[in-house]
Amino acid sequence: MQRQHRKSNQLRPVTFESNFTKFATSSVLTHCGDTRVLCTVTIKDGVPKFLAGTGTGWLTAEYRMLPGATPQRHERETLKLSGRTQEIQRLIGRSLRSTLDFALLGEKTILIDADVLQADAGTRTTAITGGYVALAQAIHKLIASGELTCSPLVRQVAAVSVGLLDGEAFLDLDYPEDVAADVDFNVVMTDNRELIEVQGTAEAGSFSRQQMNELLDLADLGIQELMVVQTAEIATINPL
Repeated sequence: MQRQHRKSNQLRPVTFESNFTKFATSSVLTHCGDTRVLCTVTIKDGVPKFLAGTGTGWLTAEYRMLPGATPQRHERETLKLSGRTQEIQRLIGRSLRSTLDFALLGEKTILIDADVLQADAGTRTTAITGGYVALAQAIHKLIASGELTCSPLVRQVAAVSVGLLDGEAFLDLDYPEDVAADVDFNVVMTDNRELIEVQGTAEAGSFSRQQMNELLDLADLGIQELMVVQTAEIATINPL
């Protein structure tokens, strides 16, 4: 299979629009190709009961697909979340919690909201990558305001999808590629190249250990590139 507009090891164009909304502690609209995910951060005093009195903080995430995000209207989830939504928001929470030393945060709770405005595959990986940028900006604001004396951020995280199409490894699948892939992976990795999560499935047939290693190497390449873009965006924001 050949891509029309990019090489098999090339990311979709990735950009961040910071301060996209007014009232959240921080907000970032993340563009990954035609996927758009709005990540907002709210920070409040206090922690869940199981952490009360420990002096440590917490982070939790919510993920939603807006009704107009897909060609066919996506039903709004209200009283009960689908299994997919629950699984994705838990993944986002786990991934972003890995970046923090909660003892340095104190008894504060960080709430990450990831809302998919437009979906062209990779919504969960885009939410993690953009969510980290929004989280870093929110932490900078807490330091600038004097609420924190040092940053609880101890590592960086980003995520990307990879897949096998006709036996060839491809980076950062869009929707037509995702649908056609025989094997697809979502990979979450830190800046020291440690893995937070690998979600891999053979949609047709199976895959070898060699192919899995090839996909992980390709994901590593893409994630390192994403981290460069993340770092550049975070550096542009004046926390005041």
